[in-house]
Amino acid sequence: MDGPAQRTDICESHEVLRPRRQSLPLVVASPHSGNSYPADFLARSRLDPLMLRRSEDSFVDEIFASAPELGAPLLRALFPRAYVDPNREPYELDPTMFKEPLPDYVNTSSPRVAAGLGTVARVVANGAEIYEGKLTLEEALKRIDSCYRPYHDALAHLLGDTRERFGACLLLDCHSMPSSAQNCGHDPRLPMMDIVLGDCHGSACAAQVTECATEVLRAAGYRVGRNKPYSGGFVTRHYGRPREGLHCLQIEINRRLYMDETRIERTAGLDRLAGMVPELIRSLGQLDLRAA
Repeated sequence: MDGPAQRTDICESHEVLRPRRQSLPLVVASPHSGNSYPADFLARSRLDPLMLRRSEDSFVDEIFASAPELGAPLLRALFPRAYVDPNREPYELDPTMFKEPLPDYVNTSSPRVAAGLGTVARVVANGAEIYEGKLTLEEALKRIDSCYRPYHDALAHLLGDTRERFGACLLLDCHSMPSSAQNCGHDPRLPMMDIVLGDCHGSACAAQVTECATEVLRAAGYRVGRNKPYSGGFVTRHYGRPREGLHCLQIEINRRLYMDETRIERTAGLDRLAGMVPELIRSLGQLDLRAA
């Protein structure tokens, strides 16, 4: 262990928990575990707070909280995903949500926008509409400038510093998935996965990263899948550039393993997952990715 983490870079949008000394070429991020809901957002929503929280990756930052003690910084968003989603392009926006026409630079036709889950989401995870009325573009841009951009600035800074220090860097982008997430297209003859690793089908990180994570997780007793139904989001695609010494692996944890999905409350499984994380971080941190 590298001693207690030193909390730094605290702002309204995120915080970075740094090790006393970074000893691993690894950055851990939890972009969807934030639960600080602005009062004006709650006032605009037609949903109660519990319904809004269905979109959170609740408690994922707690599962990976040991990262700084092991020598790797942990970045966590404080704003909720239903407010603005950092795992999207900066401007993936649904034109039906806004009072005015959107400018040409906005991506209005991505699959995420079509599903209502753009940078500013139209619906929560179960498909319920978030807003009573339409938003202004100014509201969306304010959220992107105050939350999305500071989060990505912090992430890019951590990755750049780590790569400069160690010659290569691995980003572990941490998420959770509803227990129902695999129902779509799932073969009923096959078991549901506990954890899904996404490496954009091999393009976001060296093969040894995904293989190492798979081995550690299976040894801990978890059923592990790859790239189905989650192969990696914007963060994985954008930051995963192995030829440049930047590797990214997305990890999706089945929520039934550690929480009551209806009440959004921790269960005993959270401690088991948190107890597995140090072995995962140590193993990934020992990989030599400089020549990968």
